[in-house]
Amino acid sequence: MNQAPATVPGQSKREDGLAHLSAPVLVDTPTAFAAFLQALAAEKRMALDTESDSLYRYFYKVCLIQISTPAADYLLDPLRLTDLKPLGRFLADPAVEKVFHAAENDILLLKRDFGFEFSHVFDTMLAARILGRRGVGLAALLGECFGVALDKRVQLTDWGRRPLTRQQLSYARLDSRYLLPLRDLLAQELQARRRWREAQETFAELPDLSYVEKSFDPDGFWRSKVVRDLRPTELAIFRELYLWRDQQARALDQPPFKVLTDQVLGQLSQEQPARLGDLPLNARLADRFGPALLQVIARGRAAAAPPPPARRYNGDGRPDPAVSARYDRLRAWRGQRAEARGVDPDIVLTNETLMAIARACPDSSEALAALGVVGAWKLEEYGPDLLRIVSEPPH
Repeated sequence: MNQAPATVPGQSKREDGLAHLSAPVLVDTPTAFAAFLQALAAEKRMALDTESDSLYRYFYKVCLIQISTPAADYLLDPLRLTDLKPLGRFLADPAVEKVFHAAENDILLLKRDFGFEFSHVFDTMLAARILGRRGVGLAALLGECFGVALDKRVQLTDWGRRPLTRQQLSYARLDSRYLLPLRDLLAQELQARRRWREAQETFAELPDLSYVEKSFDPDGFWRSKVVRDLRPTELAIFRELYLWRDQQARALDQPPFKVLTDQVLGQLSQEQPARLGDLPLNARLADRFGPALLQVIARGRAAAAPPPPARRYNGDGRPDPAVSARYDRLRAWRGQRAEARGVDPDIVLTNETLMAIARACPDSSEALAALGVVGAWKLEEYGPDLLRIVSEPPH
């Protein structure tokens, strides 16, 4: 860049423990964004991370995009920048490597909010998991590899508020600053342990992730741990409260748990208060929601108990016994392979992949490959075992 990097307002390198790093570049104006794009054009790899306000908004959004190159750290403010489209050509360029930690969520949100497409992705968390590391969170890896400490409390702050604090911006730059050297360390280990092809195959699936909007599930209350302790009549009240809470959360643009937690809904369902003074809420919440809650509780008392949801198997209906038997055998085999390799079972193959194989019951490598659920490396590594297991007669 021709201009000197703009420092984060109020930043103290001494306080942040970043005396060995140059100040990050805050990109929150069209001029700064144009200069950033000019600098990025000279780079062949970048590290990315995002921050959103999902802990504070029902309709959450990306609030900050951190991009680090070997030369500098950039903090892009999408709440101040009106057009981020030019960034998309770098993200989609296969000649530019994009390094994430736990890429899935970042890629999905960037696709949703800005329509970006991706290619040539490296995921340091997936790399660490393929290597069988136990501490695969970014804070654990940075502490182990570089002696860098992340204050994860800052991650829980409201990234949608402006101005961002010095602590937020200092934390944000660290989330991307060390991803490139971390990538190099993990890549060397992957190659040394002959897991590079496996990792490359896994990374290649990430750009194809598609964001699917999840609509509100009126039966989602069954997934709450609280319902285990409720009687049928109390479940009817809990369901009504659950539906009411979502309406309030939408209207207030707050996450549902910020309106009332599941624990409070459970307590209301059990105690069934009929007067404002009996509500187990503080004065602020009682004044705000009390009359509506009493109406909802009364409605729940008059409602029939909700029937439990139909049992489902792997999210795709309950299969016939032969499919279930193949699936169980595949899971047992996967557990053994995962233990032998020192990785989590889903690194070998996911439940969804095992179910697809159990249902299709392929009888050849070609048929297994045609399912499109395993790549070339996994087909070579696991294919013979998979074909043998699905062909076994039921015991």
